[in-house]
Amino acid sequence: MSGYYFDGDVGEIYSRLLDHRPVIQGEIRYFIKEFEEKRGLREVRVLENLKSTVFEANDKTLPKCEQVMHGNLNEALRRLQIANEMINRLQQREQEERQLETEKLMADETQRRVLWEEFMKEQHNIKAVVDEEHTKAMERLKEQYAAMEKDLAKHTL
Repeated sequence: MSGYYFDGDVGEIYSRLLDHRPVIQGEIRYFIKEFEEKRGLREVRVLENLKSTVFEANDKTLPKCEQVMHGNLNEALRRLQIANEMINRLQQREQEERQLETEKLMADETQRRVLWEEFMKEQHNIKAVVDEEHTKAMERLKEQYAAMEKDLAKHTL
């Protein structure tokens, strides 16, 4: 058997076992043929459809979307401005009401202080009257007891 390998063509063995170029070239030709003949036209149609879709989107859809978007944004901006004005008015009213409430509280406090001072003066006056009456009553009682002592002293002597 060893003679068979030496007798045969080494180049043919090499090309059969190790040289894959003819097979690869055949596969490459088959791939190109498949792509160009079958897929090529389909891919071109897909690309053309995609191109027309992109142009239509650029020419019609995008301007329409932009117009709608601007309209909606302008409407939203207008509504936000109205809401902002309403909030500002509410804040202004609330601040005015707080100011009025603060002024009323201060006026009430001032009035209570005046009433308290009047009450304290009245209490001081009443105390002075009561103290004076008490002093007079004490003097009368002293005089009465002094008179009773004199009467008692007359009766006991």
